[in-house]
Amino acid sequence: MSIRRIVPNIQVEAEERWNTSRDFYGLLGFEEVMDMGWMTTLASPANPTAQISLFTEERTAPVVPDLSVEVEDVDAVYAQVVESGAEIVRELRDEEWGVRRFFVRDPNGRVVNVLTHLP
Repeated sequence: MSIRRIVPNIQVEAEERWNTSRDFYGLLGFEEVMDMGWMTTLASPANPTAQISLFTEERTAPVVPDLSVEVEDVDAVYAQVVESGAEIVRELRDEEWGVRRFFVRDPNGRVVNVLTHLP
């Protein structure tokens, strides 16, 4: 099983805090690489897999995940997680922006978004 990247997700309350957070992480060298209106991803120009995502909400799931883990084969990971008995917070499905993902709760109560990019 191959992990491609791990991204911390930060929930922000309003557009003002959204802009403040984006500006703050800009001071650390992050640049905006994706903006979906309700979620934006900031990345390091020197290392594009070093990312942070800011969420005002999660439009296709019941909660904003605490972190995202991009894997090579999300279907295989999903099968292992289901078999383990871990709590599935959101079932596996394809998203219109080109990812296949599911949410699972870790033993500490954190929600993890596990995904792969669709071809």
